[in-house]
Amino acid sequence: MKTAVRYYTRSGNTKKLADAIAGRLGVEAAPVDKGLLERADVVFLGCSYYAFDVDDSVKEFIRANRWNIGKIVLFGTSAAMKSTYKTVSKVAEETGVELLHEEFHCRGQFMGFHKGRPNGEDCSAAADFAEKIMEKMGL
Repeated sequence: MKTAVRYYTRSGNTKKLADAIAGRLGVEAAPVDKGLLERADVVFLGCSYYAFDVDDSVKEFIRANRWNIGKIVLFGTSAAMKSTYKTVSKVAEETGVELLHEEFHCRGQFMGFHKGRPNGEDCSAAADFAEKIMEKMGL
């Protein structure tokens, strides 16, 4: 079963989690503008809220790669700790891509808030989360 890690970040926070997840799963993390050249049964998709929405490039990634995405698992960082599930689920539903309810989010440094986050513990927790998802799926 093939796994991919894709992310969108403005500050670099979500990339830190993506690298930790990819390292644990033995794959390469790449930004969402790098499409999927082949089918990935599981795509760990990193994104965060910006102005109460996910970036359009995340939505476009799902639309453009819908035939190569088996299931999406969300992760990300946020100053406010908001889930991105509701927003991403709309795009997943319109494209017929399955979105798992499990997701990982942690605090991310924003301006003067949450300095140093995500930190090593956050990255380790994200990697543990991804490993548990894969175990749950029998992989």
